[in-house]
Amino acid sequence: MSQPHFTPQTFRFLERLAVHNERPWFKAHQDEYEAQVREPFLALIASLVEPLVTISPHFRADPRKLGGSLFRIQRDVRFSNNKQPYKTWAGARLFHERRRERPAPSFYLHIQRGNSFVGGGIWHPESKTLRTLRDFIVDNPAAWTQTVHDPAFERRFQFWGESLFRTPRGYDPDHPLIEDLKRKSFAVGKNLTDDLVCSPQLQDTMVRNCKALAPLIDYLCVALGLEF
Repeated sequence: MSQPHFTPQTFRFLERLAVHNERPWFKAHQDEYEAQVREPFLALIASLVEPLVTISPHFRADPRKLGGSLFRIQRDVRFSNNKQPYKTWAGARLFHERRRERPAPSFYLHIQRGNSFVGGGIWHPESKTLRTLRDFIVDNPAAWTQTVHDPAFERRFQFWGESLFRTPRGYDPDHPLIEDLKRKSFAVGKNLTDDLVCSPQLQDTMVRNCKALAPLIDYLCVALGLEF
């Protein structure tokens, strides 16, 4: 059996970073970040390269240190009231090859004690993209219902993110999918236990969930004019 990528020390480092969220502390403990968080995550991403191709040849698991699937630990504080310089979680997206050309959905893995999860979809799209997705659902309701309201899909995943209180302008308030049309994001997820994250089963779990997420990602790709 393969060795786990993450260990309890991964969670421990992120928790200590939450307490000491400042550049001098991080610089003094950067070797721990590399050993406990970044290198294990990059190794996991590398292990997903070949399995992901069997799910979709248009999505990428990119294990580069910079510019790849792994999110930077540094926060962008330019437009935030929270000026803490570092994230207290680790995350990676498996992205579409044309993500720089147009909005695109992705697969996602989030690592944080008590709040780890695997998910997929498109999070907080801009207004134009959101309108495109809503219109596509209105025009293709049967495929949407078959995709996300399939009992097996609903048992495994749940939609996350905010919804409008009122019907979005231009849509029928009595539409049978109105609750979906009110969503501000089209993203679903499934929580992962800390024990699973620190086990050798994490890679296989990620692959199985990406396969289960594929119908949603496929639907969103078609809606946005992308290949799947």
